[in-house]
Amino acid sequence: MAKAYKSSTKARAADDAEHHVCSLPKVNPRELSPTLHPERARLIRQNEKKWTNGTILHYYFFDRPSDGVSGSWVGPEAQKSVVRQSFQEWKDLEIGLDFEEVADREEAEARIGFMQGDGSWSYIGRDVIDVAGDPNERTMNFGWDLTTSYGRDTALHEIGHTLGFPHEHQNPNSGILWNEQAVFDYFRGPPNWWDDGTIRWNILRKLAASTVKGSPWDPNSIMHYEFIAGLIKSPAEYSGGLTPAPGLSDKDEDWVRSFYPPMDPTPELELKPFDSQRLLIAPGEQVNFTIRPRFTRDYTIQSFGGSDTVMVLFEDIDGAPRFLDGDDDSGIERNARIDIRLYRGQEYVLRVRLYYSFLSGETAVFMW
Repeated sequence: MAKAYKSSTKARAADDAEHHVCSLPKVNPRELSPTLHPERARLIRQNEKKWTNGTILHYYFFDRPSDGVSGSWVGPEAQKSVVRQSFQEWKDLEIGLDFEEVADREEAEARIGFMQGDGSWSYIGRDVIDVAGDPNERTMNFGWDLTTSYGRDTALHEIGHTLGFPHEHQNPNSGILWNEQAVFDYFRGPPNWWDDGTIRWNILRKLAASTVKGSPWDPNSIMHYEFIAGLIKSPAEYSGGLTPAPGLSDKDEDWVRSFYPPMDPTPELELKPFDSQRLLIAPGEQVNFTIRPRFTRDYTIQSFGGSDTVMVLFEDIDGAPRFLDGDDDSGIERNARIDIRLYRGQEYVLRVRLYYSFLSGETAVFMW
């Protein structure tokens, strides 16, 4: 696929001479029991922020000044257009996620503002609903011009966070040795004006090895910052500065396709009342079921066995899935369960992603 927004690295650097960079909101990790088996905890951490494959992520642009906030969350059409194109660029990779712009913030998982001076940032993956679930709050903001080459990469970068991807320069496999004093001195100053806690959170902090899948470092990733000379001690080749190539890297494309592979139009498996379905999948994989109720009544859908799963139920509305309910039992000594009223003549899709199983093939889904 021909990549959009390609330009020379020199032109990209010229676009952003002051080096504005993304500042992630600080979110404390979910508490897991200290008695949890390390392998179980590792698999939960690797998967907990990712969406179930087949999800439609709805995004909304704030259309009026925000109440009680200095400045406006409303952006001009030229800025919104860049964000729309960036969602489309991710979608064009034919991944198992879709994106749809909506006019009602109550329907949106991603709610986007353009407050200048507030930086560019996004919550990561499912944090947009688990942490930032208030429909009157932003889950993403753009604080500088997006119509430059660097600005367009910023839009791709923030959407990457919403898909569940962290900063690549914090990859524990990067081997970066920082000149920490130079990093503090640089990012304390203009244009970022960060305090030391923000600098540690967004740059110096290494991601725990348990949260990544051992992926090799990609200095050209869209999720990587640009760094001026003198901030990196080693690898020595980057002591003079590091400027990622513009646009999505080949590894970005491979990684997002591996976690969100293209979806089959219709699940092959059907889940019927009192008919147990075993999950013959590996950790991180997903299985999808169609549900066609014969009777309108209240149903319970539950996983069984020693496992950690996230289970999400959608209703098929004219070929598009509409979220109804979900449950995540990871790290908890219970099973995922959904209690809901289903209607005869309607079709539903149940998506189950496995985080961890104590015994292979010993997890099942049951409906009654």
